[in-house]
Amino acid sequence: MNINRRSFALGGAALFLPGLAAAQQGWPQKPVRLIVPFSAGGPSDVLARAFARNFSDAIGQPVVVENRAGAGGAIGIDAAAKAAPDGYTLGFAHTGTTAINPHVMAKHPYDPLADLTPITPIVSYANVLVVNADIPVRTVADFVAWAKANPRQASFASGGTGASNHLAGELLKVLTGAPLTHIPYKGSGPAMTDVVGGTVPAMFDIPVTLLPHVRSGRIRPLAILSPRRSSVLPDVPTLREAGYPGFEEAGSDLWFGLVGPAGLPQALLERMHAETAAVLRRPEMLESIKTMGYEPWVMSPQEFRAFIRNDHSKWGKVVKAAGLKQE
Repeated sequence: MNINRRSFALGGAALFLPGLAAAQQGWPQKPVRLIVPFSAGGPSDVLARAFARNFSDAIGQPVVVENRAGAGGAIGIDAAAKAAPDGYTLGFAHTGTTAINPHVMAKHPYDPLADLTPITPIVSYANVLVVNADIPVRTVADFVAWAKANPRQASFASGGTGASNHLAGELLKVLTGAPLTHIPYKGSGPAMTDVVGGTVPAMFDIPVTLLPHVRSGRIRPLAILSPRRSSVLPDVPTLREAGYPGFEEAGSDLWFGLVGPAGLPQALLERMHAETAAVLRRPEMLESIKTMGYEPWVMSPQEFRAFIRNDHSKWGKVVKAAGLKQE
């Protein structure tokens, strides 16, 4: 995936009050807080900390990661949304916090389209359909046929109701007619443990967490749910290549990205975007991204805002098709 190498003119903040303009020109003058809406140690936290180290080097101030887990990421991103729009509090958002949770939670605490300033995505990734290696299937078509022949055994695990890997399974049911039963877990880690152990036959998960089990031969990847193959799983076909188009239109690309509270001044937004884009060209950061199985991804703030709006609409349709009730 090509990085968008945009340049920004950082002068001409004539519309801002003199004091605010001076503060922006001097940004950052103190540590920046990066709110990660998940627990420490997980894949998103590892990625966020790698970004924070490189971002800190770029801006010359500490970038302090603050883990605020809960409600599928809504608690942490709500804190970022309610912070002062001064560039000193940012959120490490992802697909769930802007496109999925608002459709699943009855009382979602913020409006992702109005209460956040999108800065740029940082990486893209996609779920991969995997099965326990003891299941006698090698392709998606094999798996669909096996599920139809063994409806009582045909199930898939997920990290929880409304998670992207749950919705991936629901969408696969729609596209293929496979009679799959959803088994939610409290997190993708326990779900994968049971797939590896053979308690549940299948699951959708991201490359960074399933790679060790693929390499050990305990699970078998059948297809990646994105428009293109993964650089870390180059032999795994896309679902379209496997004979089942339609996932791309529904919202197959997942992402992590940088957001701030609504109202970030334009000059400050452009400065932060330029610094982030520069970080994503650093060899150290690119190596970290590759090692974790992600792809670097940069958009302008305007493009990212439009993308989030479209993503929000797409995933809303998937949630509705899955018949999920708001909790």
